[in-house]
Amino acid sequence: MEEKDRNILSGKILDASIEVHRNLRPGLLESVYEICLFKELKNRNVNFQRQVTIPIVYKEEKLDAGFKIDILVDNEIIVELKSVEVLLPVHEAQILTYLKLYDKRLGLLINFNTPKLINGFKRFLNGYEK
Repeated sequence: MEEKDRNILSGKILDASIEVHRNLRPGLLESVYEICLFKELKNRNVNFQRQVTIPIVYKEEKLDAGFKIDILVDNEIIVELKSVEVLLPVHEAQILTYLKLYDKRLGLLINFNTPKLINGFKRFLNGYEK
């Protein structure tokens, strides 16, 4: 997928996330925002998978370490959802690790527990925030 297409797709994800936040407001569990975002993405005909397992390869053996991507959009963009007071470095490390392990270019970290969703939205490209 070209960068231009990836940007268009990430814009659709942001728009859908804003719609969920506008309707629900902050203060709910992550799982509630996740279910509603699934519905918004589906309504927008965005291709995605839920709770995608990331195996760890250790000494040439695939192991299930329990890592799961919240949402994988169009097999291109990793979306990690949070509903926390503040995004911490560990949350950023998590999405950077997922990008590396799953060999994807773009990751979105979205924290729904903010008065304005744009303040809880972070984009990571090739392991660097953009």
